[in-house]
Amino acid sequence: MPLIQVLVPRIMNLKAQLRDPLKDEEDVKAIARLFADMGDAYVELIATGSDESMLIVQALLEVTSHPEFDIASMTFNFWHNLQIILIERNSYATYGNEASIEAAKSRLLQAFRPSYESLVSLVSVKVEYPQDYADLSREDQKDFKQTRYAVADVLIDAALVLGGDATLRILYMKLIEAISKSGHGQNTDWRPAEAALYSIRAISDYVSSTDGEVMPQIMSLLPQLPHQPQLLQTVCLVIGAYSKWLDAAPSGLSFLEPLIGILVSGMRVSEDTAAAAALAFRHICDDCKKKLCGSLESLYEIYKGAMIGGPFKVSDEDSLNLVEALSMVTTELPSEHAKKALETLCFPAAIPLQEIINQGPIALGQKPARELTVHIDRLANIFRHVNHPEAVADTVQRLWPIFKAIFDIRSRDMRTMESLCRACKNAVRTSKTLMGVTVGAMLEEIQGLYKQHQQPCFLYLSSEVVKIFGSDPSCTNYLKIHIESLFNHTTFVLTKVQDFSSRPDLVDDCFLLASRCIRYCPQLFFQSPVFPSLVDCSLMGITVQHREASNSILNFLSDVFDLQNSSQGKPYVSIRDNVIIPRGATITRILVAALTGALPSSRIETVTYALLALTRAYGVKTLEWAKATVSLIPSNAVTEMERSRFLQALSDAASGGAINGLMIPIEELSEVCRRNRSVQEIVQGALRPLELNMVSVS
Repeated sequence: MPLIQVLVPRIMNLKAQLRDPLKDEEDVKAIARLFADMGDAYVELIATGSDESMLIVQALLEVTSHPEFDIASMTFNFWHNLQIILIERNSYATYGNEASIEAAKSRLLQAFRPSYESLVSLVSVKVEYPQDYADLSREDQKDFKQTRYAVADVLIDAALVLGGDATLRILYMKLIEAISKSGHGQNTDWRPAEAALYSIRAISDYVSSTDGEVMPQIMSLLPQLPHQPQLLQTVCLVIGAYSKWLDAAPSGLSFLEPLIGILVSGMRVSEDTAAAAALAFRHICDDCKKKLCGSLESLYEIYKGAMIGGPFKVSDEDSLNLVEALSMVTTELPSEHAKKALETLCFPAAIPLQEIINQGPIALGQKPARELTVHIDRLANIFRHVNHPEAVADTVQRLWPIFKAIFDIRSRDMRTMESLCRACKNAVRTSKTLMGVTVGAMLEEIQGLYKQHQQPCFLYLSSEVVKIFGSDPSCTNYLKIHIESLFNHTTFVLTKVQDFSSRPDLVDDCFLLASRCIRYCPQLFFQSPVFPSLVDCSLMGITVQHREASNSILNFLSDVFDLQNSSQGKPYVSIRDNVIIPRGATITRILVAALTGALPSSRIETVTYALLALTRAYGVKTLEWAKATVSLIPSNAVTEMERSRFLQALSDAASGGAINGLMIPIEELSEVCRRNRSVQEIVQGALRPLELNMVSVS
């Protein structure tokens, strides 16, 4: 290690200047940068743990201890990279057998343990709120938050080296020290305790859920801390971060009541503390739901208070955490109690909606969307997270008159319709076939409304219904009528290329629904007159620039071409062929145009899959279509060799070749045709996809 032996003495001579108060700040930064760069450059040599290496590590700790964060943070990258080398198994590959590897790893971790212990103590104080935080500009406050995130990452690095429990012990001592020095009454300094708790939260994922030494002490201290807003916010976040420990620890149950009391206080202090408390409440209810089943009544009181408002300061967005929390606890109830519990859960959301409806259709129509969607979104979360299918189905049936009134009056309002359809979709997804009675009324409603207002959300709700009920023979008639009506009105709206660009959400949801129909009810879809209409519609929209819309169309076509691979789809291959083969040359030409520049290069993989699926389905026919297509591309854009390689790839696909091996020549053709704008224009001018896709094939 001659290089380090030469460097170390020279650089160590500069160490004292880091603390020299007479030294210019820029000089100090330059010296600190020298140490940091040396650490980054020689981290692998330093990781050997030699005496010279440890001198450099001590110098880097000196930099980390500097009061200026800009200087201290220069070393953070080094600590991270050193951690990776010490932890990663690959670093010890040269040691041979397992025993030697473990021995070497243990030796090095032990060697660097004191350094990382010092690191924890040094960086944890850097997250302390400045005295003048409230007077800082918005930009400076944002910078301080970034500082805390950076320190949290360093603490995680330390926890990976030391172990989460050992790191926790260091931070716990920091917390005890902070509390003992904080003072009393008006002179209480909450900032050091908050910094220690912030650091304790940062390493929560690395602390064992069985720790019985430190965590009980920390949980006992939390109720004793003052409810200063920033401190209370961090306390709430710590409670949420250690929810898994609260569930696993033998003493966890005894802490739940006082800790939930802290969260309730947090919901009342400010919007920031309420947000932290609501998030923690969700984590607690998720991980400790079995323990909390017996406390549902008191939890519901908290929930109702937060939903109604009053002294609670939980925002509409954060209230969804409380909805989700109570939903998860409700899921743990036995079925016989679930119905009543679900009714209680839905009550604070359903009653305000009913009150608005009672004011009459004019008032309902004039209400701002937010006054409706805040309650509908809560119901949507309940239906998603309460896993009691029968109870959810029964609740939706009872709420249907409310939903129908909103559908009828607000059908023009996209925001409200999206919220309501999401609620219905979640209910269908949870209750499945138990929703049968209400689903019929739901489909009838959206089918009628879709004729007037082509809201995309009506399509994605229908897509969920098709997934659940598509194979049910008792639903065949009304599902057939429903999907035909939706697709007929969609193709009526999408009559020119510009329509696809102006209504991408409609395009996306239409072809997602079509793909769902192929998977779950091919017997309805392929025998319907809407199938050829949708194929023609898809050809018009393949080259739409909107990513999701274009991908949905391409995936729909791939599903059509792959129909023979599905046992349910095989009976309808001949019907498919009667539609696709007359359009095959056009389809191939548009796909090649999309591959060579009509669509962005990020779509190449999706376009290629569709082209290869077409090739696997129609073999020699596709090769003929492709040959005719690439012959249109002038020779000054594509060479004969490039053409041949492309066609050979398709020939291999027709013979069953693996897709991965065929991608290179296809991608080569795409790259060649996109190599500059003039070539791309020549290729697109020859293939003219926008003219082709407007030609309907009878």
